[in-house]
Amino acid sequence: MGGRPDEVRAPVQWLTPAERERAARFVFDADRDAFVAAHLLVRLCAAAVLGAEPGELTLLQRCEVHGPGHGRPYLEQAPLLGVSFSHTRGYVCAAAGHGLVGVDAERVPPGPLDRRLAERALTPRERALVTGNDGLIRHWTRKEALIKRGELTLDRLDAHDPDWTGRHLLEWTEAGDDGQGPVRVAVVTDAPAVRRPVPG
Repeated sequence: MGGRPDEVRAPVQWLTPAERERAARFVFDADRDAFVAAHLLVRLCAAAVLGAEPGELTLLQRCEVHGPGHGRPYLEQAPLLGVSFSHTRGYVCAAAGHGLVGVDAERVPPGPLDRRLAERALTPRERALVTGNDGLIRHWTRKEALIKRGELTLDRLDAHDPDWTGRHLLEWTEAGDDGQGPVRVAVVTDAPAVRRPVPG
């Protein structure tokens, strides 16, 4: 599922104290709204898979370095269900499914190819094929989704040509009619994924 933050109509009361604390740290309202909407949307996705009430699902994150509220997300009530979410200003997306799940959404920057990002994110083979930022961000979102699945790290992006054997890749582009440019989304799952609209 993906859409504008204001399309995610769910009560903020679903958030845990850790999520509310993190949301309160954002300086800009637009960034806070995207964070909150993504955390609510992932509950809606998981509830659809589980046949559960989204407000009864507790989203947790635990990172050995940064503690609670950071790291790979999971549900207290269904820790083996794969869940993932992403947000960029003005757009949020989330996914849930059995097995590993990773989703990423990124704005496509205007102008010529961002060579610095390309050198950081792409292998030499990929760099030879990519000529613009749309292709660069397509690779970036795919690799970020793999990171969220726990299969890749940021320091290995420029050395990793993904092998999609045994994985399912679902991608789309949002037009970005908010004047901020298009958004590319990549979802990587163990089972075939289907894109669904944000519940109204």
